[in-house]
Amino acid sequence: MTTDHGTADEPHILCSDLVRIFTAEGVEVQALQGLNLRVDRGEMVALVGASGSGKSTLLTNLSGLDVPTAGVARCAGNDLLTMTRKQRVDYQRHSVGFIWQQTSRNLLPYLTAAENVAMAMVVAGNKEKDRKGRVAELLDLLEIGYCTDRRPTEMSGGEQQRTAIAVALANSPEVLLADEPTGELDEATSFDVLEAMRSVNEQRGITT
Repeated sequence: MTTDHGTADEPHILCSDLVRIFTAEGVEVQALQGLNLRVDRGEMVALVGASGSGKSTLLTNLSGLDVPTAGVARCAGNDLLTMTRKQRVDYQRHSVGFIWQQTSRNLLPYLTAAENVAMAMVVAGNKEKDRKGRVAELLDLLEIGYCTDRRPTEMSGGEQQRTAIAVALANSPEVLLADEPTGELDEATSFDVLEAMRSVNEQRGITT
């Protein structure tokens, strides 16, 4: 069983000798070479490294978007190497939230901020009666309640990423993963977005 949710003293994220090898046209590239990582429940951790050092590869593996080649990778009590396709979909819908660097990848352009958050709940099968209040709660938590009826093109980059955080939190994930969420933002806006993530981590206790 891969979705046992672990034990109380198990790290929320645990990687041991993690390997990810990509093969293209007969050439092998080791994106992750025996990586070890431990993140306890409720921690907020930043990974720093040069471009091409494997940060994005690690995050896509932890999010279930990609599958490790070898080693141990557990997140929120799930074994990421042995999950079935169905378990992986369930994991992505309920256990982890993910924020991309590119603001355009996080939000559907033809939906408002509120509709984007609600759509994540629809996809996960959450009941309609629970959605409206939850959407308002999350947008207020990220201090962008005034963006409720705005589409992405009507928001600044920082507002878009705050909305993306709200989308990622829509289904109450245990773990929030972000791949350079401030990469397209200026320094001041980057600070505001990172502070928003820190606030969510502190207030909700979500491993980040």
